[in-house]
Amino acid sequence: MNILLAEDDVRLGELIAHLLKKKGGYNVEWLMKGDEVYHYAVESHYDVLILDWMMPGEEGVSICQRLRKQGYSGAIIILTAKDALQDRIIGLDAGADDYLVKPFEIDELLARIRALSRRNFAPIQEEIVQIQHLRVNLTNRTVFNGEGEIQLTPREYQLLDLFIRNKGQVLSRDLIFDRIWGYETEVSMKTIDATVKLLRKKLNLSSEKDIIQSVRGVGYKLEF
Repeated sequence: MNILLAEDDVRLGELIAHLLKKKGGYNVEWLMKGDEVYHYAVESHYDVLILDWMMPGEEGVSICQRLRKQGYSGAIIILTAKDALQDRIIGLDAGADDYLVKPFEIDELLARIRALSRRNFAPIQEEIVQIQHLRVNLTNRTVFNGEGEIQLTPREYQLLDLFIRNKGQVLSRDLIFDRIWGYETEVSMKTIDATVKLLRKKLNLSSEKDIIQSVRGVGYKLEF
């Protein structure tokens, strides 16, 4: 299960992300700025969004409301210190499926995630993309060529997904670094080039033309 966590408190965010991975076995992406969350939610697939109500940039409840207006059908949990009845009503009316008041026990959050995962939010339709000799299933995050499945690391798949959703557009190294690793990490910019090189090698097994093309001095783009 893929979870997007939006929480601007560093210690709390680190703790929640760590425990969701360790105790729940989930894949977790953690953001601290509200104005980034909307784009991540619509450009990638997440089973559950966990949004803090109060965040810099844009509040979680506002993000929730905006996503629902755009037809977003995934599960959304709002975290907040606001425990008044009217606040709960506002959160649920904004489109949240659940509402958890801080402080809370991680086991309760895990239970609520499990409960939401049992609900059918929308009919599951596999999203398939054909790129030359490759067949990419964006729903279950798998990549195949004529010889079978290509094994990608989580970072490599995130990078491929970013390219697919921005096909034909030149993505700068700064943008790739921000979307895949985030500026809070200590990874160097050279890691981008190394990851692209490894991904390109795996994808180009049966192709003479590079699927991921370099744009000198700028970054990379994917051509179908």
